[in-house]
This record gives sequence, structure tokens and C-alpha cells, in this order.
Amino acid sequence: MSEDRQAGDAQSERPFIVPCATLDMQAPLRWLRAGWHDVRRSPGLTAVFGGVIVVVSVLIAILAWKLGRFALLATLLSGFVFVAPLICVGLYCVSRALERGQTPHLSDSFALARRVLGQAAVFALAQGVIILLWSRAGMVITALSPTIEGDRVAFIEYLLIGSAVGAIFAALTFAVAVVSLPLIADRDIDMVTAGISSVNAVLRNKPPMALWAAIIVVLTMIGFATAFIGLGLIMPWLAYSSWHAYRETLRPDAWPALT
Repeated sequence: MSEDRQAGDAQSERPFIVPCATLDMQAPLRWLRAGWHDVRRSPGLTAVFGGVIVVVSVLIAILAWKLGRFALLATLLSGFVFVAPLICVGLYCVSRALERGQTPHLSDSFALARRVLGQAAVFALAQGVIILLWSRAGMVITALSPTIEGDRVAFIEYLLIGSAVGAIFAALTFAVAVVSLPLIADRDIDMVTAGISSVNAVLRNKPPMALWAAIIVVLTMIGFATAFIGLGLIMPWLAYSSWHAYRETLRPDAWPALT
């Protein structure tokens, strides 16, 4: 009973969200350097996870190309959204072990992925809803802003409106995800608290987080431009870097660490 009471008292003393640090503009570059250091320290696991990422990406592209239906492509992307968090958690486990001076093992990544499966599913569901709303918003814009062939002004207006709406959804996705997944891979915390804490950290560090988002977009585009092959290195690198972004940004000491 006393242990349960102590656990309840500790939980009641926790803040509503995880406190965050104030970041400078050099922070994203530090994360990239630390992430690259993890790549070099664990090349084997990086190659394993990178290979899985490339295979999944290629399969999605092939199926989308052959079937040629937007609805099916959205379904496939939603499926990838549900798989991607578990891949990321496995990569965070590598950086987590290296940070603790331990040797990372693939079995540890699988064990951690199983442990946070429920929270990762909540994250994936939230991201899936955002994707569906994003898709629906695009359809609504297309329906309400028909472009007449040869009308350059109408076409430019359509692109500007679509880009603005897309930027809002992209920013929301980034804000919710940027440090929430590494947090649930490290601490015993629910996904709702992790997501709100991530959004709060972004709002309190807008310039460095905007730079970090731009770096992610550029590196991801490079990965796609290399026929997905580059994703095998870029995605693990970004995942390791995201772990270090979480470690520098959030102060989750009030929540127990996962074992």
C-alpha cells in the first residue's frame, strides 16, 4: 500500500506537460552531429533498419504506381504511418543504449517496440487522422477553387491556397511528432502528454525547430531523389538525431525511465 501511495503522490506532483529547455539556433546542427556519431558507432543496426525502410518505401511506390489510385495510395501511406513509429522506436533504442554506454542489440529494439506498442498505436492513429484531414482539405480546395485552363492567375491562387493549407497540416504533424516518439521510447508516459509536450516545446523554440523541420524536409527529399536508396542512411540518421533533439529539449525527470 505504501508503494502505491508513493507512486500516486509522485504522479500527482508531476507537471501537466514535460518541461522544456530554451534552444539556440545551433541546436539542430548539434543533433545532426550526435546522430551521425551514432551511425558510425552502430553501422550494423543502422544498415538493418535502413534496409527495412528502403524496402517498405519501394513497395509503397511500386504498388501506388501499378494501381494508380489516390485512395489506395492514401491507404498505403496510412499503413506506413502505423509501421513507421515502431521502426523509429527501434532506432531510438540504439541511441538510448549508446548514450548509456551499452552495446545496442536488435532484440532490445524489438522488446522496446513491443512495450510501447500501445502508445505508438495512439501516435499512429493521430497521425493517420491528420493525413486523412489533410487529404480531405485538398479535395475541398480543389472543389471550391476550380481552375480554368489557361487562367494563370486562378492556377497561382489555387497553388497558394493549397500550399498554405498543406503547410498548416505539415506544421501540426511536425509539432506533435518531433520529440514525442523519443519521449515514449524513454519514459513511462502516455502519448497524449507526450504529444502536448512536443507541441509546447516547438511553440517555445520556434526558430530552431523551424530550422530542424527544414533540415528534415531537405534530407528526406534527397533520400527520395536517390530512388529511395538514400533513405536507408538518411532516415536512421534523422532518427538518431531526433533522439538527441529530445534529450536536449525535454526535461522528463518526473517520469520513470523505461527499463
